[in-house]
Amino acid sequence: MVATRGQFATPTVALMTTYDRRSFLKVGGAAAAATTLAANGGVQLLTQRLAATAPAGHDGRQSDKKGYGPIAPVAPVNGGPAWLALPRHFSYAVLSRIGDRMSDGTLVPRACDGMGAFSDGRHGVRLVRNHEIRFSGSGAAATQGQYVVGREPDGDVRQYPGSYDPNARGGTTIVRFDRRAWRRQGGKVQEYVSNVGTVVNCAGGVHPALQAWITCEEIVQDAGNPTGSPEAQTQRHGYAYPVPARLSLAEAPAKPQPVLAMGRFAHEAVAVDPASGVIYQTEDAGSRQGSGFYRFLPNNPRNLYAGGTLQILGVTNPPNPTRDLRDGFPAGRSFGVTWITITNPNPPVASSNAVFEEGYAKGAALFNRLEGTWYGDRSIFFVSTSGGNAKNGDVNTGTPDEAGRQYPEGYGQVWEYHIDEGRLELLYESPGGSVLDSPDNMVVSPRGGIVLCEDDASDGNHAQPGEDPTFDTSRYHGGDRNRLIGLSMRGDAFTLAENILNDTELAGACWSPDGEFLFCNIFGSDAPGSGGTVAITGPWHKGAL
Repeated sequence: MVATRGQFATPTVALMTTYDRRSFLKVGGAAAAATTLAANGGVQLLTQRLAATAPAGHDGRQSDKKGYGPIAPVAPVNGGPAWLALPRHFSYAVLSRIGDRMSDGTLVPRACDGMGAFSDGRHGVRLVRNHEIRFSGSGAAATQGQYVVGREPDGDVRQYPGSYDPNARGGTTIVRFDRRAWRRQGGKVQEYVSNVGTVVNCAGGVHPALQAWITCEEIVQDAGNPTGSPEAQTQRHGYAYPVPARLSLAEAPAKPQPVLAMGRFAHEAVAVDPASGVIYQTEDAGSRQGSGFYRFLPNNPRNLYAGGTLQILGVTNPPNPTRDLRDGFPAGRSFGVTWITITNPNPPVASSNAVFEEGYAKGAALFNRLEGTWYGDRSIFFVSTSGGNAKNGDVNTGTPDEAGRQYPEGYGQVWEYHIDEGRLELLYESPGGSVLDSPDNMVVSPRGGIVLCEDDASDGNHAQPGEDPTFDTSRYHGGDRNRLIGLSMRGDAFTLAENILNDTELAGACWSPDGEFLFCNIFGSDAPGSGGTVAITGPWHKGAL
């Protein structure tokens, strides 16, 4: 059933993830900080300060003095093994574990990824959480795993009438949190499936006017994929889907259809300009392909199914003839912007890069894997996970794509698009992995500063000159280290938390409306207790966040 305007009514509660211009400037959020830094030449200062921290030791201790102090393993307040290392006086609860039984009788799915937070009464928060369920194997052996959306304790997979694709077992779940129950039971009061029938739900974003979470598929596949599999998909994928955040347990799951006009490509995250309703989108086409930065101009901002125009960003003063924005210039560099209309946003052939290649042929800019994005103070911030001059040595660095381009991966960049000025700026570029390695999801603190979720998929470490060569290996579990990295308004990077449970990524960071709790996910694996959702709290006022 195609959603109508009535399904996404005007919101009746405040949404914590959107700030108006006045309040954002008052709290000194990341956008305001970036504006101030740029005005006084501080962008270069920010980069210099971060670069100066790179040669110091590992575990983020080179910047602890500027954050909240050294981190150490902490057990959750509601019991169980330690999942996180945190600074002193910080604590957390595990709200949800992969494989646990939810309120609707199904099991918590694996692959906990992007997430958004919505106000839910005086004491509550609604978390809408993505599950990046994808196939492994091929042909008849292809599987989406055990802990998929809708798995029941007896092993059966629940079927949901009206599901977009009954064989696609990704989707979203809702976790309802009440701070009054935090120490007693971790704060979770309810948990249930809110959308199923989608696949590889990686990131997305909050749409404040619709009170909806837009969940995005980070893959382009046709019906019948994988060929020969009994679980082969019945529909085309590669889209964005609005999921109402205020669904009750009795109403769930939602049955949204894809918003075709928003494009068919490897979607990552979205951020909405609340003044215009324009939706900005990032693309992660993978390590061997170029990715673009898009905007969707809806015909009706309150009904995304009414169509609209998809455009891709181009730059008017490119650094080289290929319009390559992956590396080769200093932080603080600005570019004039032009927006190029995509004439075929929903290509019929399952080419993962067809939309980008159309835009690139018309003059679009090329990035290296775009992921997290955020709106604040008339700017859109977005992350290039693999951009930057300093290279991390990750896979696929030497193999050219069909156009002969190569994609050596950097440690990451943070970009800022100034909406009213039509200007793109490189706000920050990581000088090395001990500072920041492969940022993914991002969020702005209510008190100012940025939180970046690392997704370090590197095969061993690749230290820069002067760095500790062991920085990439976790001392707690011996695998890749994944952290929450804070970036202050002064330009100080510091380690806020580390996943000490395993080497899967941290994802989905978002704040409660009162700013007291930071929620995030440990991605996990297809095994009980290997990941889930946590709520972190502590003396935020004493540091940069």
